Amino acid sequence: MTQLDARPQAGDTVRSAPDGGVRTKGLGGNSVGLMGGAVIGVSTVAPVYCLTSTLGPTVGEVGLQMPAIFLAGFLPMLLVAFAYRELNKAVPDCGTSFTWSVKAFGPKIGWMCGWGLLVATVVVLSNLAGVATSFFWLTAGEITGSADVAALDGNKAVHILTTLGFIAVATAISYRGITATKWVQYALVGLQLTVIVIFAAMAIAKSGEVAGSLDFSLSWMNPFGVESFSAFTAGLSLSIFIYWGWDACLSINEESVGSARTPGRSAMLAMVVIVASYLMVAIAVQMYAGIGEKGTGLGNPETSDNVFAVLADPIMGSGLGILLFVAVLASAAASLQTTFIPVARTALAMSAYDAMPPAFAKVHPRFKTPGLATVAAGVATGVFYTVMSLVSENVLVDTIYALGLMICFYYSITAFACVWFFRKELTRSTGNLLVKGILPGVGGLMLTAVFGKTLYDMWDPAYGSGSSVLGMGSVFVIGVGLLVLGFFLMLLMQRRSPAFFRGEVLTKETPALELAD
Repeated sequence: MTQLDARPQAGDTVRSAPDGGVRTKGLGGNSVGLMGGAVIGVSTVAPVYCLTSTLGPTVGEVGLQMPAIFLAGFLPMLLVAFAYRELNKAVPDCGTSFTWSVKAFGPKIGWMCGWGLLVATVVVLSNLAGVATSFFWLTAGEITGSADVAALDGNKAVHILTTLGFIAVATAISYRGITATKWVQYALVGLQLTVIVIFAAMAIAKSGEVAGSLDFSLSWMNPFGVESFSAFTAGLSLSIFIYWGWDACLSINEESVGSARTPGRSAMLAMVVIVASYLMVAIAVQMYAGIGEKGTGLGNPETSDNVFAVLADPIMGSGLGILLFVAVLASAAASLQTTFIPVARTALAMSAYDAMPPAFAKVHPRFKTPGLATVAAGVATGVFYTVMSLVSENVLVDTIYALGLMICFYYSITAFACVWFFRKELTRSTGNLLVKGILPGVGGLMLTAVFGKTLYDMWDPAYGSGSSVLGMGSVFVIGVGLLVLGFFLMLLMQRRSPAFFRGEVLTKETPALELAD
């Protein structure tokens, strides 16, 4: 069957699908294998970019316990990954969190879960594009030796136009298909991982050469060494953010070789590579720079937002140091491109099941991608970034801070969806109870706790940029406002697509409908 829109039409024969009830959407199957999926997962996380932007703030919150907090943040992500793996085996659908939460909890919770993923991804895309722009001009300034070229990033018009250019290029690559995406990512991910391994090795070799250097201690790996629970949760929130994006492996399940099993294995492999990279770099830079608040110390508030920019030349030398700038640029650009995957495919799935306007269910006949959904995501990202940049830099910063709320929101729903979806199977074996019940359930509870604590902290105007609206922190207003906006959009779609919201299109307990060949 070849089609652009998998909705039943007049004269079509409809039957129950045997493989979990998913609808055929016309995506290009058997395009990505185990390694390709893992590379896309690593790329979406953007490890080099995440490290340079979070090493400093994390040290500011938890001090020497930074490696322990990176491990603590990995734990709920790992537990939620079990939920994704098991749900994907049962229902390999590109809608992932949306589709699975609909089948577990019904249309309304499922729609809001899908909305959480969509809005989080658009915010991340805009942030990645801005970071890619900043490092583009920084790298150009290093190459040319011109401070004036590097300073172009400070020109708002130039910055916005360059950012829109990055968004346009990333949209075009994603539009042309998953195969094009895969080969671009092999090069970009290979580059950034190679550079950070060299960087970490040189940092360890040179530790002791600068004031503030430290000898490695196993106490750094103890999360109970954090001074206060408030500091622990703040660090954990940062740590969870740097793991976000690995689930892009699952969004390409309908395009993968072995759609039921390969994406889950790719996600696990990506997670191992990411946590190993984070621990390696965290330990290395802590040994070299220490956690002091002056000079190259990781606790220096003046350099905390971009640690690699300060450490590149001292550790790698002026000749190799530029490679670290290139690696950050490659990391942000690569993640910008792959992050289009989950948002476009979630929109495709929501449209295919009548939860969004039907136009988003169109799949390009040649490239086998959700063409309109990809372009719409690119346009939304460009408009969002431009408006936020022109309104206020504080608003843009606070929107990024609110991102953690969205991540915990839809990840925790997905984890609980796994427990509920498989509830009748949990008593059949110890393995089922563990991987389909206990592990995802604990992961969901952990993320729910972080969600609640973050929501509480956001109320304080001091959280984020320090801005406030009617006495409430602007981060709180933005985070809750985006969820409330999703709720009202859901009510609007309920009027347009009553069948979906009555549970007649994608049902909770029985397979959905699929067109017969």
